[in-house]
Amino acid sequence: MTDTTRRAVIFGAGGAGLAVALSACGASDGDTTASADQDGSQGGQSQAAQGGGELAKTSDIPEGGGKVFKDQDVVVTQPAAGEFKAFSATCTHQGCPVGSVSNNEIVCPCHGSRFSAKDGSVTNGPAARPLAEKKITVSGDSITLA
Repeated sequence: MTDTTRRAVIFGAGGAGLAVALSACGASDGDTTASADQDGSQGGQSQAAQGGGELAKTSDIPEGGGKVFKDQDVVVTQPAAGEFKAFSATCTHQGCPVGSVSNNEIVCPCHGSRFSAKDGSVTNGPAARPLAEKKITVSGDSITLA
């Protein structure tokens, strides 16, 4: 085998390995987090994603936890009783969707990044930037995107 052929084989194997590694950064098919219903869909986005439509009831968001709404790219948390926050549901590390909220932390299943349910700050890397805050309105028992 010549040097050129060896280089081609090594380069090809490296490229295939890179493709496998990158595909592992996608969303997990086994994600069991509930998504918001698509009631009131308009042009592929629900009313809640556009603002104005109800996203959830306050009783749907557990204290110390939260709920991920994949279709709206938002995660709503309740870090303390009656205090509701919302953040982007896209991890700042490599763009994977976050998967769950527990013990006041938003968890990304791709590489283990964790974010504070109170302010979106990074509590465990590899992510280095916080989740972007999203504006919500709580009126009575209804939570809507502002």
